[in-house]
Amino acid sequence: MESDGSFKELEEAVMADMRDIYSEKVIDHFLNPRNLGQIQSPDGFGRVTGPCGDTMEISLRVKDGKIINAAFWTDGCGTSIASGSMVTELAKGKTIAEVLKITPNTILEELGGLPEESIHCSVLAANTLRESIKDYLAFKNEPWKRAYR
Repeated sequence: MESDGSFKELEEAVMADMRDIYSEKVIDHFLNPRNLGQIQSPDGFGRVTGPCGDTMEISLRVKDGKIINAAFWTDGCGTSIASGSMVTELAKGKTIAEVLKITPNTILEELGGLPEESIHCSVLAANTLRESIKDYLAFKNEPWKRAYR
């Protein structure tokens, strides 16, 4: 059908424009986000709203001091999705001490960079991960609080 050809051309033009702005990793993590969703009854949970208004949540499952599962959700743009996807991938399998070393620059490097106006998305992802770790450590040290969550 003729309209199918027009759609394909439009899709190719949009993807070409995206490749002019974003790395292949950013595009891949935006179009195919890893760990999107929530973990039921997580060991750690963080929710942060960034200066642009995007909100991100990260939930963690921790066993023996290692992140064995991480999930994220965001109401944000494509670069927020890519940053959340990347930060959860980076966290999985690492110890708490290793995860605390993940910075916005770590996320930017792994994604192959972001445009200047989108760098705040990597900050949002790193801050949300840090909040989920803080929550885990607080409940680990005071397990009685879990009942009041």
